[in-house]
Amino acid sequence: MRTFSSSEFHSKTLGFILVSLSVFFVLGIAQQKQTLKDAFKGKFLVGAALNESQFSGKDEQGATIARTQFNSISPENVLKWESVHPQPDKYNFEASDQYVAFGEKNNMFIIGHTLVWHNQTPKWVFEDTSGKELSKEKLLERMRDHIFTVVGRYKGRIKGWDVVNEAVIDDGSLKQSKWLKIIGEEYLVKAYQFAHEADPQAELYYDDFSTENVPKRKGVIALVRKLQSQGIQVAGIGITGALQNGLAQDRTSRFSDCRFCKTWRESNGHRIGY
Repeated sequence: MRTFSSSEFHSKTLGFILVSLSVFFVLGIAQQKQTLKDAFKGKFLVGAALNESQFSGKDEQGATIARTQFNSISPENVLKWESVHPQPDKYNFEASDQYVAFGEKNNMFIIGHTLVWHNQTPKWVFEDTSGKELSKEKLLERMRDHIFTVVGRYKGRIKGWDVVNEAVIDDGSLKQSKWLKIIGEEYLVKAYQFAHEADPQAELYYDDFSTENVPKRKGVIALVRKLQSQGIQVAGIGITGALQNGLAQDRTSRFSDCRFCKTWRESNGHRIGY
């Protein structure tokens, strides 16, 4: 058994104390670091768009960042029509169930994205079994079935839905999508009506991009005001974009002339950071 001299003992003891103090110091700094969601607590929620590898746990680093930094989430793709309803008689909820479970486990405000869009919607949605274009009535019936099935499954769990996505083009007019060509502008009203009927407590949003461009922004505001004038409760506007430093404030501030902006900031302010 080896014995230590007095100087060796004091040297090693001091070293142990310094290492211990260093560990406690580092832990103290870590505990003092404020997360994004805590920095804005009481002001608005801070959200992130998650892909399947993050909320399923395959990307543990991404999942950890989402859990610690954010208190609201939106899915990248798993609730889009082609993912959740790939065939007329087939729904696939495996990934979307994991997404919702992740949000609930971490006490997050969960957003559903998206119910009606011209992209990532299978061709069969607009056709009958022979490949011919559906009638207005049949397409509305198909839309209703999809919305009631998807929104109904997560009733009371998903708190807000991007009901219609990117219906306005750069000049401010409506996009000539299959939805518009077959149903007409009524498709916009019906989409929100169906979503509200499926879950009366859920917030309903309109989502778009490039709203910093004046003509498009005016078109989006005009669309939402028109929907509201018909009794549709649009709780907020989602602004899609890969944001650069300073651009988020610029984009949201340009809606200051819109009477529902207060609602946007209060109910949909969590979308900042998507």
